[in-house]
Amino acid sequence: MRVEVVLAAHAERQPDKTAVICGGKAITYGALQHAIRQVAGGLADLGLGPDDKIVLYLPNGMEVVQLLYAALTLGAVAVPVTTRMTVHELADFCADCEARVLAFHSAQADALGDLLAARQGMASVVVGGDVSGAVSFATLLQDRPGDLPAVPAAQDECMINYTSGTTGRAKGAIITHANVLIQNGFIHPVEWRLTSDDCFLVGTPLAHRTGMGRLANALTLGATIVVMESFSAAKAVDLIEAHGVTVMGMVPTVCRMMLPEIAADPSRCRSLRRVLVTGEAFPVTLKQQFIELLPGTKLVSFFAMTEAGGVTSLSHEEQFTHPASVGRPTPGIEVRVVDDAGRDMATGEVGELLVRSGPPGAFTVMKGYLNRAEETAAALRDGWFYTGDLGYRDRNGYLYIADRKKDMILSGGFNIYSKEVEGALISHAEVADAAVIGVADEIYGEAVAAFVEPAAGTRPSAEVLITHCRTMIASYKKPKYVVFLEALPRNAVGKVLKRELAALAPESLQPLMKKA
Repeated sequence: MRVEVVLAAHAERQPDKTAVICGGKAITYGALQHAIRQVAGGLADLGLGPDDKIVLYLPNGMEVVQLLYAALTLGAVAVPVTTRMTVHELADFCADCEARVLAFHSAQADALGDLLAARQGMASVVVGGDVSGAVSFATLLQDRPGDLPAVPAAQDECMINYTSGTTGRAKGAIITHANVLIQNGFIHPVEWRLTSDDCFLVGTPLAHRTGMGRLANALTLGATIVVMESFSAAKAVDLIEAHGVTVMGMVPTVCRMMLPEIAADPSRCRSLRRVLVTGEAFPVTLKQQFIELLPGTKLVSFFAMTEAGGVTSLSHEEQFTHPASVGRPTPGIEVRVVDDAGRDMATGEVGELLVRSGPPGAFTVMKGYLNRAEETAAALRDGWFYTGDLGYRDRNGYLYIADRKKDMILSGGFNIYSKEVEGALISHAEVADAAVIGVADEIYGEAVAAFVEPAAGTRPSAEVLITHCRTMIASYKKPKYVVFLEALPRNAVGKVLKRELAALAPESLQPLMKKA
């Protein structure tokens, strides 16, 4: 079973039903399928075929959907990359996956000039205008004679989702067609009571896991999805009212932003029946404020990760009876809590969470990491995915996260690994060493705080270092606060003691927070 085949069936059964709405334009399933076939023919002419990688470095738009499904129609593998990533990060992804095609927006042409020139053998597709040396998306949207090439039956890879590692080096999680369809077409609809009659709203980048998840939910079910080109709380409420949106996904940060807009006139969002929540812990008070405004809306929260998909979920009622829990395992998903020796922990005891759902790649757990044999072997053992998350289970089977993956910061629903930020800081000539931690933030849940040990004889400024980070890593990963120390606290073997930095944070960051 393949993702694009499911969409093609919906196009045959309900060609006149609206599939996607974006930027004031709507496209039906029939018209979408026709466009997908056209674009697939154009991509085939560029040499894209089975297992080849196409990197989608694009803002939200109808073209993302068409290019994604066109690539899958050829048996190729899509590599969605949010435009929040820097050109430096994009170049790493293109090299790692050996991209055959890069799709980008014309507004990025100048910034991508060196990358496009350096990547020999990589064709490029431009959206939004003409760029020398790149094939325009409009050119792809043409009818071509002949049939599209057949896809080998054994081809099962669908997407590569890059996730930052604790080493600071991004890893590409290989997501199969089965991973996408079983989660988004079968498990989610049953667990969250989604149907083909729903209208979904997505405000996050489609390249982000949650954005792609809602797109897959909608188009696998044969429902309608409204895609925001960029998020604003006011625009979200406008779209909910205009299109009768029934389901939307959000992180707590988005909820905080939308509350004032909803409060101004709750009746505008009366069509909402389900809100799917993921990201950092969702405070009970925030949930209560939302439900008081929209009592007919049900909240569902879930614990998910790129490599294992949705692992647990918490129903609307459980949001208030078990607010500290991430829920119970989704039916069909096995979860163990083990010690360092792999022994199962007793109820209430903290250990590492392991996840399994049949052979890797066959159901919900990824197939492995691209070009990372050792890291794949370490993460996938005897069919179990070792999450690196620490948690425990209560006597009723509810799971609780005691600690997240080493040194990970969760800000506005985005995962930020401290090693990656530290690497960007240390690459500056005036930085001898740096350590990064997460600190509480009223809007984003957590913010990045950097503690920097200047190089001898230098006096770097916070502004210079933050600007430097923005050239190396995505803007949302840059430090919000920078604290300079003569020497970072270390143990006897020289390891930085982040617990001591966390203890220092309230006092050392207070002046900076007042300025922010």
